[in-house]
Amino acid sequence: MKFLDLAKVTIRSGSGGNGCTSFRREKFIEFGGPDGGDGGAGGDVWVEVVPALNTLIDFRYQQHFFAGNGRPGMGSQRTGKDGDDIVLKVPQGTEILEEDGETVIADLTEIGEKVLLAKGGNGGWGNLRFKSSTNQSPRKANPGQPGVEREIWLRLKLIADAGLAGLPNAGKSTFLAATSNARPKIADYPFTTLHPNLGVVGVDQKEFVLADIPGLIEGASEGRGLGDQFLGHIERCAVLLHLIDGTSEDVAEDFRVIDRELELYSEIVYEKPRVVGLNKIDALMDEEIAEKRAALEEASGARVYLLSAATGKGVTEVLRALWTEISAQRAEAAQDEDDAPWQP
Repeated sequence: MKFLDLAKVTIRSGSGGNGCTSFRREKFIEFGGPDGGDGGAGGDVWVEVVPALNTLIDFRYQQHFFAGNGRPGMGSQRTGKDGDDIVLKVPQGTEILEEDGETVIADLTEIGEKVLLAKGGNGGWGNLRFKSSTNQSPRKANPGQPGVEREIWLRLKLIADAGLAGLPNAGKSTFLAATSNARPKIADYPFTTLHPNLGVVGVDQKEFVLADIPGLIEGASEGRGLGDQFLGHIERCAVLLHLIDGTSEDVAEDFRVIDRELELYSEIVYEKPRVVGLNKIDALMDEEIAEKRAALEEASGARVYLLSAATGKGVTEVLRALWTEISAQRAEAAQDEDDAPWQP
């Protein structure tokens, strides 16, 4: 299945049916009076979060979604049929944006969540509605209200507990493949990863979701490379794993490049807890490992974990560090829910 995380669609709710102007005509009934029915209401446009979806690829092949129009009213006090609703089915983590691409209409993070995007027009009143003591035979009826048409953006931000960040060829896809059943493409050239990958990682009988995004480069926050297109996927992560290529000549500068791009992209992403890992230590001598670890600790101001995703060395310690941050944030979120005031 191809991955698509941004789509523009046109939606339109249904127009209401017109009211009917009609009079009762039966034998031996001289003054039957008005009996025109109301028009049916137009269909609504909804968006709903459904399970088993992790991409917006369906919206590449269909971009127009129109709800049904209401049917007009008829004589004998018959109301027109309502128009059929239409539901856009999206994966968990989808944002609905206005046409400007910035104004958020809804942020859908829960399975089963449903939001009304466009309300259908009301049906017009038939002439029966206008009957009164001073107007026994009204000859007017209302037209139905028109539907609402708008263009919106759908943007997917994957729901993951932890996200991988780093330069191309830092070993992010190898780490994901080594710790989960995900099988991302792995090669020795930059930008092997062209779209985000998700994997379920287990450590000490605990499980969490890990997201691998395409590598970042200097200037990514300004649109260079591929990673800027997918940085939104780590906005929802509880913790970031910042992987550094141990075979790089200047690991401290590699750290600063990514650190700077995260800061320029979003303050929310930059302030997330981060675990720093020096990868590919299997290709280094002990003296090189000690030297590069010291340089990286000085640049990051945090503990640096040593690991080799290819051999599995040090991977368990990194996963435990990630789980510590994830569990702490889950406990904090649960506490906030308990402290919230009760509502009926």
